[in-house]
Amino acid sequence: MSLRCGIVGLPNVGKSTLFNALSNAGAESANFPFCTIDPNVGMVPVPDERLHKLAELAESQNVLPASIEFVDIAGLVKGASEGKGKGNAFLSHIREVDLILHVVRCFDDDDIIHVEGSVDPERDIAIIEEELILKDLDSVEKRVEKLKKEAKSGDRKIVAQLEVVQRLADHLGEGNSARTFEVSKEEREAYKDLFLLSAKQVLYACNVGESDLESGNEYVNTVKKIASKHDDEVVMFCAKIEAEIAELDEDEKEMFLEELGVESAGLDRLIKAAFRELGLITYFTAGPKEARAWTIKEGTKAPQAAGVIHTDFEKGFIRAETIAFSDYEELGSEKAARDAGKMRQEGKDYVVKDGDVLLFRFNV
Repeated sequence: MSLRCGIVGLPNVGKSTLFNALSNAGAESANFPFCTIDPNVGMVPVPDERLHKLAELAESQNVLPASIEFVDIAGLVKGASEGKGKGNAFLSHIREVDLILHVVRCFDDDDIIHVEGSVDPERDIAIIEEELILKDLDSVEKRVEKLKKEAKSGDRKIVAQLEVVQRLADHLGEGNSARTFEVSKEEREAYKDLFLLSAKQVLYACNVGESDLESGNEYVNTVKKIASKHDDEVVMFCAKIEAEIAELDEDEKEMFLEELGVESAGLDRLIKAAFRELGLITYFTAGPKEARAWTIKEGTKAPQAAGVIHTDFEKGFIRAETIAFSDYEELGSEKAARDAGKMRQEGKDYVVKDGDVLLFRFNV
């Protein structure tokens, strides 16, 4: 499965600079609003030290990491839900993503224009959230009108759907996001196909100055306070530094990060945080030909995990031969792990764990 992450925020907060560093795709970046109109898309490998160690031990010819797709969505402004700043087109791009990566400016610099005239993370976040809610409200109100016409038939199912969607419209109309709408799983089916923007999970990326990269600042503290309301994660990064890191090789990168006093690049932390936000884990397959990382939802059972590789693996699933990565690393090879009794035979009810090294047995 491929994770699709949409980078949003006000103009000039560092979105395109971040995207460039992530994908080296050369997204246009300039000091004026609406520089990015059509969304730029880049596939970015997920950093995982375990995969490279596994490839080394298995003497794999190729290393295939999991990937995450980043979409650089143009800067939104107040009034975007009404079409301002080409807002309707920009908002439609957000419907297609799994996770919103909300970039917030958390640094002062008189040379970089702020579309609202000053740096204020609380106001900036509120502007984006309000536009997402207003766009959702428009979609939901249209659904209400449609269901009202259909409910005249007396169909109880449609009447029940109307009641749910009307409650949602009232909720959004009061300025609340779809994320905070209390509804049962069954009731959610009434509007699930609308792919509401304000229902999506959010990961906040605070763009800070170099001097604040290690300990943050008051702007970041403000974002953390807002994020805590929904248990959202907050990651700090410096767009300027990430752009520089993207040009370095691995050895130079390690030295540079050490000089900055940080353990890992902001981009690596952003990607890992995105995985956590969506409840994703990684399992591995390894052999002489290739070592590969596969992405699944936490709680996935072995047959469904096998199906990520190929549907035939799931249909004809017999068992999964499983080695924990820690055991594989400690013992040095699949054979050694098997000889030491660390390779387990797991059946259809086995819930795959993060870091499992798997070999699937199946009938064609």
